[in-house]
Amino acid sequence: MGYTIAEKILKEHIVDGELKKGTEIGIRIDQTLTQDATGTMAYLEFEAMGVDRVKTERSVAYIDHNTLQSGFENADDHRFIGSVAKKHGIYFSRPGNGICHQVHLERFGIPGKTLIGSDSHTPTGGGIGMFACGAGGLDVAVAMGGGAYYITCPQTVRVNLTGKLSDWVSAKDVILEVLRVLTVKGGVGKVIEYGGEGVKTLTVPERATITNMGAELGATTSIFPSDEVTLAFLKAQGRADVWKELKADDDAEYDKVIDINLSELKPAAACPHSPDNIKSIQELAGNKVDQVCIGSCTNSSYLDMMKVAAILKGKTCHPDVSLSIAPGSKQVFNMLAENGALSDLIAAGARILECACGPCIGMGQSPNSGGISLRTFNRNFEGRSGTADGQVYLVSPETAAASALTGVFTDPTEALGKMPEFTIPEKFLINDNMIVPPAPVEEADKVEILRGPNIKPFPVTTPLDESIAAPAVLKVGDNITTDHIMPAGAKILPYRSNIPYLSQFCFGVCDTTFPQRAMEAGKSIVVGGTNYGQGSSREHAALVPLYLGVKAVVVKSFARIHRSNLINAGILPLTFVHESDYDLIDQGDELELSDIRSCIENDQPVVLKNATKNLVIPVNADLSGRSKDILLAGGLLNYTKQQA
Repeated sequence: MGYTIAEKILKEHIVDGELKKGTEIGIRIDQTLTQDATGTMAYLEFEAMGVDRVKTERSVAYIDHNTLQSGFENADDHRFIGSVAKKHGIYFSRPGNGICHQVHLERFGIPGKTLIGSDSHTPTGGGIGMFACGAGGLDVAVAMGGGAYYITCPQTVRVNLTGKLSDWVSAKDVILEVLRVLTVKGGVGKVIEYGGEGVKTLTVPERATITNMGAELGATTSIFPSDEVTLAFLKAQGRADVWKELKADDDAEYDKVIDINLSELKPAAACPHSPDNIKSIQELAGNKVDQVCIGSCTNSSYLDMMKVAAILKGKTCHPDVSLSIAPGSKQVFNMLAENGALSDLIAAGARILECACGPCIGMGQSPNSGGISLRTFNRNFEGRSGTADGQVYLVSPETAAASALTGVFTDPTEALGKMPEFTIPEKFLINDNMIVPPAPVEEADKVEILRGPNIKPFPVTTPLDESIAAPAVLKVGDNITTDHIMPAGAKILPYRSNIPYLSQFCFGVCDTTFPQRAMEAGKSIVVGGTNYGQGSSREHAALVPLYLGVKAVVVKSFARIHRSNLINAGILPLTFVHESDYDLIDQGDELELSDIRSCIENDQPVVLKNATKNLVIPVNADLSGRSKDILLAGGLLNYTKQQA
């Protein structure tokens, strides 16, 4: 039996376990990345390990999330990250250089390498043939220190692409179709691997759009072959020397196969408030639009921006529409400025934003009350835009630009006529002057770490209790996202390095009284439905509940990264044996996990008692040997110190 692309990379990188689906494996990590919303905590964790120099082939710290400096907090975090990077062997991408995934694809991604990043959209690297995963900051810190990254050996879904995209239909429409078919839960425990003749028709930036939003499937990662198209992109970036061919064997076996004819796809949108709530633009055509935002790590490449500029050239955006555009990197921004496309965007009335995540994580550009916002982003979770009742639709740049001109949902295939040819340039503008290399090893001791007053220590974790008796302080439903647990946005993101302050916003989207009630309870348990913790890789969605005294989370099912983050924080993740037992617990019920430490240590069945209703509920812990040891130790940091 042959190997898939993912299996070939994993086979080369396994350091613990064996390539057997469903079992835990540890893999060697070649590259890491962090961004500033998660990076400060990740580097505090790295410092706590006492490792002098990163052990990876390349680690990069990006500043792209918390770039709105309305107080000292974000600037202090940037300064801290820059000093840590300089001292410990990490490259530092300065504010303004661009979004981590866009820049990493341009300047650092290498086919066949492994990459983990403290951002859930790290699978963008799969567009260039990397095995790239989003992870919690603590997992990234361990990898930088030379430790393995542990995942469940995934199943592989083959998405077989045939045909070719029609004019004004884009890669965004491809991934929206995959989301329609698989849903936001359909990729859990799986790698989404793209193949077929249609792959050759997609450029690397288009492939990266598709792998980027694979995160919304809950997938471990998504990946494309590394072929002549990949080589052409790397050659244009002056990096042809890192290319290698990478493709699946002809007799590779897949757990599921999905066929998509690119020629049959039509422009689509993900409707509020989930990336898998898909409708065609034809169904939505004519509905009023208040705002259009173009950019994010999904759709801010040079190719995307050139298409938008061509659509807007010589025209003016509708008077009722606020249009903002953010190029994904300094490279893209510079090239648009040099070739005149930037002038076309400005002349059309677009508000040009800096090369950063911006509106995608609620950092400015919130829509008006109840406003309809078309965004080329990857998530449209409720409240994520910064407007509680904002109605966010995820669309392609082509649909966004066409709709910005008309003021209503507009199908670009019907409105724009024949599409000009857009191609990857033979040579990109290369200027890495905003990427700061680390200090040489011999000078590292002289580098001072610069800390601001908003930077607080990592929360204290303790070994798993012998027994847990605590109220169900909160009960929530299905598809609870990390935005529900620990919101993003301009008001909150500056405090990502200050867990005590951040805690007052925990679960604010669901219940504003939760933080106070949790603190008063001292110890508590959270109960949830299916796909709990989907979305961002932010470990703060585990660290803040840890600070508030949450000892266990009992749900129908977990999203992959969040479950790992709970274990890393020392919080017990449990699932109902029978999903219907979710109905046997009400918020406020007193719950008991008797002899829980002994049960976990000895792999015994775990029973949750509802003392209020005098009911016994069987639950699953599903902890491997290593995960079990991490939890017993009180989290990954404690475990790592013990191992050292």
